[in-house]
Amino acid sequence: MNTKDLEKQSVNAWTKYSEDDLKKVFELSERYRKFMSVCKTERECVTELIKTAEENGFKDLKDVIEKGESLKAGDKVYANNMGKNLALFVIGTESLESGLTILGAHIDSPRLDLKQNPLYESNELALLKTHYYGGIKKYQWVTLPLAMHGVVVKKDGEVVNIVIGEDDNDPVIGVSDLLVHLSADQMNKKASQVIEGEALNVLFGSIPLKDADKEVKNTVKANILMMLNEKYGIDESDFISAELEIVPAGKARDYGFDRSMIMAYGHDDRICAYTSFEALLQIENPKKTCCCILVDKEEVNSVGATGMQSRFFENTVSELLDRTTSYSDLKVKRAMANSKMLSSDVSAAFDPNYPSVMEDKNSAFLGKGIVFNKYTGSRGKYASNDANPEFMAEIRNVMDKNNVVWQTAELGKVDQGGGGTIAYILAQYNMNVIDAGIALLNMHSPWEIASKADIYEGYKAYVAFLKEM
Repeated sequence: MNTKDLEKQSVNAWTKYSEDDLKKVFELSERYRKFMSVCKTERECVTELIKTAEENGFKDLKDVIEKGESLKAGDKVYANNMGKNLALFVIGTESLESGLTILGAHIDSPRLDLKQNPLYESNELALLKTHYYGGIKKYQWVTLPLAMHGVVVKKDGEVVNIVIGEDDNDPVIGVSDLLVHLSADQMNKKASQVIEGEALNVLFGSIPLKDADKEVKNTVKANILMMLNEKYGIDESDFISAELEIVPAGKARDYGFDRSMIMAYGHDDRICAYTSFEALLQIENPKKTCCCILVDKEEVNSVGATGMQSRFFENTVSELLDRTTSYSDLKVKRAMANSKMLSSDVSAAFDPNYPSVMEDKNSAFLGKGIVFNKYTGSRGKYASNDANPEFMAEIRNVMDKNNVVWQTAELGKVDQGGGGTIAYILAQYNMNVIDAGIALLNMHSPWEIASKADIYEGYKAYVAFLKEM
């Protein structure tokens, strides 16, 4: 036997594609690029994906329950949790007690959130106070064209949707920075302190209210409030019940002269969410019930009613049991423990500009397919899931059988840092879980980079997992 046959081979996915494969790669990437251009918040993702799901035969589980209908093999349902996370199911021929095949991803991304009392005036400029969400390098968010996305909920319950900065005729907003000529002190600070959190104030306007009453001191702020009221019917107190996110303005773009990559805000983790969703759309009449769950709050430890640590998923599985056979606490426990899951989350791609933080034998690379992280965590595998080798062997078999290009990786050198996913939360139910996602450059920056080949291989991997496991 040739000893080379015993070595693990690394494959660049691009070298394997036929003309038909390339067509599929670029068609999927174009659908994804369009999705990322319009879905920059959790709510926007859920709304868009429900629309597509319904077009593909999914119906609202809430309607099924209210009508007292039963569910049978082949039925497709979804559960919408507060408009910010979504679980979709294709019912299998086997009982739910035998377990589900689950793809789980998150649809929240690092950003700036408006504070509850954000609007103020200083030196005849109107600004908005923010609180950053998730792990960011604060200096990356200044001098960029930014947009505002979100909702304002008025006291009477009316929901006002707001998007400012995306239409070509819209204005953009942003955070200013100090000119280099006056930044001697600033440039001597550590990168984490160059821009302070309380300095991430969004410049929002500068025209004073014309013919303002004499008692109105902040006339620029007053003019902004007048404009907001005229366009959206809101007043300053409505900010208290608002969820307004400041995100990079502009569409996702092809990246690289060869158009081999996509630049977008929010690849982490909508790139895995979208490909998981598209994979589920390919499933018809499975043996085991197949699921795609898309959650909120991963970037802040998966807490809250729409995070993975809530009981939403467990409660939804309980409802499915009640609609398919009958509910019992024991059946729910069996269903969860017998399930298998891919925690579909991104990984860090090797960056030739910063090789010192990566260990190249255990790094992910653009173009080399979906990445399996046996464990994430940090320094000593702290807070990692660390999947069983038996499960990893099953995964290897399924990926190779379906001609999926895949790789394994860790998140950088041992003592450089690390990160986590939702894997450990589902593992608490005693189910087998492993992280499986797409490698990124610029992770957690306003504009992240992904390979179109990896997007396609991720999709193929998710389809194979749902069909084979």
